[in-house]
Amino acid sequence: MIDTLEEIVAPETLAFYRRSMHLLREAKVPYLVGGAYAFARYTNIVRHTKDFDVFVHPRDARRALDAFARDGYTVDLKFPHWLGKAFHGDDFVDLIYSSGNGIARVDDRWFEHAVEDEVLGIPVQLIPAEEMIWSKAFIMERERYDGADVAHIFHARCGELDWERLLDRFGEHWRILLTHLLLFGYVYPEDAGRVPSRVMDRLLEKVGNDSRPGSDGRLCRGPILSRSQYLVDVEDWGYRDARLEPAGAMSAEEIAHWTAAARAEALIP
Repeated sequence: MIDTLEEIVAPETLAFYRRSMHLLREAKVPYLVGGAYAFARYTNIVRHTKDFDVFVHPRDARRALDAFARDGYTVDLKFPHWLGKAFHGDDFVDLIYSSGNGIARVDDRWFEHAVEDEVLGIPVQLIPAEEMIWSKAFIMERERYDGADVAHIFHARCGELDWERLLDRFGEHWRILLTHLLLFGYVYPEDAGRVPSRVMDRLLEKVGNDSRPGSDGRLCRGPILSRSQYLVDVEDWGYRDARLEPAGAMSAEEIAHWTAAARAEALIP
């Protein structure tokens, strides 16, 4: 059994990840470690996913990229609304400051509730488990679904989560949280009762109160969950894209860029 990520990651890759953290600290860019390292801390599931996820506040994203560029690394503001990258050969660091759908934007609360830990021998702060759930819960692409990750975090952390903050994070998207909690009870029938009854009662009460027809006109929230699988709804069937301002957090240009990348990756026919 592999106990640590250090056992499965090449030494030169680990050196790049350590250098990345030192660069951000030298540039005085506050950052949080997420991805496989935070996931392993919260679930005890160890895996290497070929990159290193660092979360920064949107106001610091450009400074973070500049710090890598000054040190000779290739940088790319891959998707200006949420993601930049820094490359060292085949290895790269993801500099994340929002989510692809524009919802899980990094703000001060990510840092206020961060968890102190050590990654690759360096003291760091990890993204909170609640924000990890919030950001992963919406990923329901054909080629990637993070529902199992969400279930595993619930399984490991149910008794420690700040449920009020989690409810607040999901806000109007509370049905997504409820969906994952129902799936958790299905996957782990003996553990379903570990979810506080007050949380389930509140969400199920909202279902009863919100069962009437919607008043948002022809709005489709599908693109929030998948950038590719609901394009027919917004391109051919006349539905409004819920990602688009003012209903959502993305501009038409950002949506077009995000969609074009999916087509380039052959994720859309």
